[in-house]
Amino acid sequence: MDSHGLTHQKEQDDVISPKSVTLSKYSNRVELKTLLERSDRGARLAGKRVVIGGWVKSSRAVKKDSPPPPPPSLAVPPPSTTTKSNVSCTEIIQSKMNIFRKLFDVLSGGGKNYPIFDKPEIAGHKATSPPEYIIYFLISDGSSVSSLQVVVDSAMSNVPVTQLMSLGTCIVAEGVLRQPLAASAKHVIELETEKLLHVGTVDPEKYPLSKKQLPLHLLRDFSHFRPRTTTVGSVTRVHSALTLASHTFFQSNGFQYVQVPVITTTGFGEMFRVTTLLGDKTDDKEEKKKHDGFSIDTVKAAIKEKSRLIDHLKRSDSNREALAAAIHDLKKTTDLAAQLEKKQKPKAVTLIKPEKFDVSKDFFGCDTYLTVSGRFHLESYASALGKVYTFGPRFTAEKIDNARHLAEMWNVEAEMAFSELDDAMDCADEFFKFLCKYLLENRHEDMKFISKRVDKTVTTRLEATASNSLLRFSYTEAISLLQKATTRTFETKPEWGVALTEEHLSYLTDEICKGSVVIIHSYPKEVKPFYIRLNDDNKTVAAFDLVVPKVGVVISGSQNEERFEVLDARIRELGSTSREKYEWYLDLRRHGTVKHSGISLRMEHMLLFATGLPDIKDAIPFPRSWGKANN
Repeated sequence: MDSHGLTHQKEQDDVISPKSVTLSKYSNRVELKTLLERSDRGARLAGKRVVIGGWVKSSRAVKKDSPPPPPPSLAVPPPSTTTKSNVSCTEIIQSKMNIFRKLFDVLSGGGKNYPIFDKPEIAGHKATSPPEYIIYFLISDGSSVSSLQVVVDSAMSNVPVTQLMSLGTCIVAEGVLRQPLAASAKHVIELETEKLLHVGTVDPEKYPLSKKQLPLHLLRDFSHFRPRTTTVGSVTRVHSALTLASHTFFQSNGFQYVQVPVITTTGFGEMFRVTTLLGDKTDDKEEKKKHDGFSIDTVKAAIKEKSRLIDHLKRSDSNREALAAAIHDLKKTTDLAAQLEKKQKPKAVTLIKPEKFDVSKDFFGCDTYLTVSGRFHLESYASALGKVYTFGPRFTAEKIDNARHLAEMWNVEAEMAFSELDDAMDCADEFFKFLCKYLLENRHEDMKFISKRVDKTVTTRLEATASNSLLRFSYTEAISLLQKATTRTFETKPEWGVALTEEHLSYLTDEICKGSVVIIHSYPKEVKPFYIRLNDDNKTVAAFDLVVPKVGVVISGSQNEERFEVLDARIRELGSTSREKYEWYLDLRRHGTVKHSGISLRMEHMLLFATGLPDIKDAIPFPRSWGKANN
């Protein structure tokens, strides 16, 4: 649905049916965005019964008013000041022993864990049920940046109050929407819970998230939990919107969607090899796990127990000799664990040089790699269907670890027959602006939040890009501009023929062009792939890069070589072994060749531009980079 359709739908929700509540499809609940992203923020839905589900973002408890005490069954006169009490000193001490035991257990770290809401039992009285509380939750279900306040009576759940209130607890609740009772409430509407349908508890000691905002780089170690944070949730919804916008743009402009392979026989640059020839040469797993009758898991469990014992001895001010012995014992156990782990490390694998591979015995019977680009395969379909596009992962094995590089990135790629370099640049220009405009119109709440939390300038930047023309100049002009910057010293001297570095591109967009998006075209043939069309000067090729401030290249594109003789000569320059791999590619020039061009958008780089995130590892759900591949 386009932005006009979304606006019309919102008007229908707010005006025609102000009290309508749309159930989430495929689940018997209401998504919070349908309540909280209305123009009235859900105020006119008060009185509606709904079921909601989500995860606890924060919580607070208020003790319910205590009921009046029941009338006494037996009148007991107050103790007389002149009459000696019948309660002995021993009885008083015994009545308090339970409190002392609990206090000792808490201070010493042993015994039971007593909830902070429990009341101690008093001698002479029967154990009473735990006090009841009204709990105010902020619940998020991931559909919106906003959270719903949910009011729950603790008596509805058998789960202890402290556990129910833990951050990350999943709750499904049924109740009635109402306006908050407190006049100073920040929320327009809240849910008064009548029934708890589900509670998914967490272990607070092991759950990595906390109420305190964690830096994004720390969250990368918990990529399976980080989408529960408000920032990563918003970034993910923006990412989803960019994906939908990409499909919308190309579908509405007559492109056909085509799936291209991830495993390929062709490519360029540093590539990941795909092979099944490297067998597992490690020792038997059971032998690695055992050492002198001990398993590594058993030893690690013992270390934990001994550490707890030492903590207990320290708190209880025990005999120093006993504490020293326990510490010595822990050290011996730790040393044993280190020995076992050392023995478990796999032996160094002897690397097999590519020329020693017998590829005929490999799974595919030939050299195969993870694809660097899908445009090779798109060309064959563009030569039949005219305009095609694809969206998928692309891989590069360059050993680079910085804020702009990943080993696995997702690209939107398009190929157009009967198209030249200027056509490809026009396509990139319009596509890029469409994405910016789409976010402004369809992800307003998330962009508003990201402007507050990540980068205050993102909305202004998107608006300016969507409405202004993009600057275009050649590589030669770019080098000339950089050479005129006499007050700036570059690590790589800007001379004609060198590849433009991140430093060069940053200076061009941030300083020379004052924060504008630029398109640089007509690069030297030595710095671009062999398949790009050679220009008439025989020195440059028909390639371009769309460069944005603070990020770098977001879209690359080119007109590819359609002339058989020229492409054949370029392939021969690569060496005789390469020609066989590209025979199918040359066939497209032998039979029905046509001028064609295409573009490739780096989705994670686009997300950096749209959100202002400083590191690309936070722009993809599960980042893979040199030396790192969690999950």
